[in-house]
Amino acid sequence: MGRDSATTDRLRNLISKLESLTKSSALHWEKQAGSAHRYARWNNNLVILGPSTPLSETSVSRYLFVTPFDSPNCIEVNSDDAELGPDVIKLVQEVESASKDESPTDPFAVTDQLLERLESY
Repeated sequence: MGRDSATTDRLRNLISKLESLTKSSALHWEKQAGSAHRYARWNNNLVILGPSTPLSETSVSRYLFVTPFDSPNCIEVNSDDAELGPDVIKLVQEVESASKDESPTDPFAVTDQLLERLESY
């Protein structure tokens, strides 16, 4: 199904905003241990960018996935997209640069804080 130009422009603006926030360090990306992507939390949304293969592997398709924490809705744009693919690659480059020294984390680790929050219900 095709996408109208207004939707394409809005998606391009979203990708550009994520890139700008990344460049200014306002958006913090993390590497998930045992996973092939980077993720960030932004405006009550989970933002996933992947896979985290080296940028030199140009044959690997990249994707941007955004989903609200409180909804099953999502947006996905990949680097094979004729109109937005170059924007996704540009974002991947910025995220790689910003997160290259990050140690992998486990966002699903069981922590005392999580257990305390769950026990309080």
